[in-house]
Amino acid sequence: MTRFTIASFNVKNLIGADKEYYQFQSYTPEEYAWKRDWLADQMVTLDADIIGFQEIFDEESLSDMITLADTYGEQHNEFALPDSTKRYRKRAIFDKLAYGSYREADLAFAPNLNDGKPGARRPGVAILSRFGFVGAPEIIQDLGRPLDIPFSDGGEDGGFFRIRRLSRPILKVRVPIGDHVITVFNCHLKSKLGEFIRPDDGGPAPEADLTKYDPVGRALGSARAAMRRMAEAWVLRGAIVQELQAGNPVIVLGDFNDAENAVSSEIISGEHPFKNYQWMLRHDAEHRGDRYSAEDAAQITQDIEAVRLHPAEKLFVRKSLRDMVFTAAFGGVYESIDQIYLSRHFLPETAGNIGEMDYFSVLNDHLTDGSHAEAPYNKLASDHGQIMAHIQLKGDAK
Repeated sequence: MTRFTIASFNVKNLIGADKEYYQFQSYTPEEYAWKRDWLADQMVTLDADIIGFQEIFDEESLSDMITLADTYGEQHNEFALPDSTKRYRKRAIFDKLAYGSYREADLAFAPNLNDGKPGARRPGVAILSRFGFVGAPEIIQDLGRPLDIPFSDGGEDGGFFRIRRLSRPILKVRVPIGDHVITVFNCHLKSKLGEFIRPDDGGPAPEADLTKYDPVGRALGSARAAMRRMAEAWVLRGAIVQELQAGNPVIVLGDFNDAENAVSSEIISGEHPFKNYQWMLRHDAEHRGDRYSAEDAAQITQDIEAVRLHPAEKLFVRKSLRDMVFTAAFGGVYESIDQIYLSRHFLPETAGNIGEMDYFSVLNDHLTDGSHAEAPYNKLASDHGQIMAHIQLKGDAK
């Protein structure tokens, strides 16, 4: 049996000291040192074999954080693990207490093509793997040519939504674990913050002026953000299905900026099959009794299940009877917008599966509601919880 852990970690605006990332926002040397220290401590607590990071502005600061985590982890090992003179050194508990180093791990970083000058920076994503990678990591952001999503209005042209590039990159890697190679996607979809159009003179968008509050205009900004997020989810879905149809196990993780039941999340995971398609009229029905056969229904269900993903959080809640998991808190709303999705290769009920998840961890004790007086603490910590799936693979592939 091979066991491994995989985590998603939104670090919230990781960049070095005295570098303006958003307008008038930067870290003093002391703030950066505090933030790096906090993030490194979280990494030691996770001790995950694979980590997908979001909100990385530069690779140097990420490498700096990983190096500090190794320093702290090695100090922990020296303190907590018995040396070779102790007869009890081989007890299983010490395997669990030991921190595993990232000094030999591989790091893939995907910078953001939308990144700009100081004050107008845009973050990328990264994946850290103790198992290394198979082949070169792939970055999905520039779509090459405009992607038009057409609409129909009563059979007539209903216009289209166009997207040329994603707001943030999607990073795709293949990770060798035991005798298996698992495709891992790390994403950070468009946030719910409204997307407003600036005037031609480059000044601020009218909707941004809260002293002249425009509820309809701001609602349109939210609609733009939602459409962009769903289009990005669709692009990711296409890449996922390509891997699944090639027979590859898939794990998708990251900051979805939406909960599990949101449309964008369901686009990524795929449809839920109906219980029975036999009562449905066929797509080409010629009379009221022209419905799908039992054979049709079985085939439809099989085709849907073959390319469907499953949220690790929900699988664990079902197994553990835990009633609440959250990774973000703002305005009194607690929700999970950070996700780890697994293909059916990791479901115990799937024939020919390669393993299953046996535990799910969430580190969220640091979260404070954005309306709470202690919320400024989140500038230096992360405003996201960290999630981790514990997966056990079966024996060697045949």
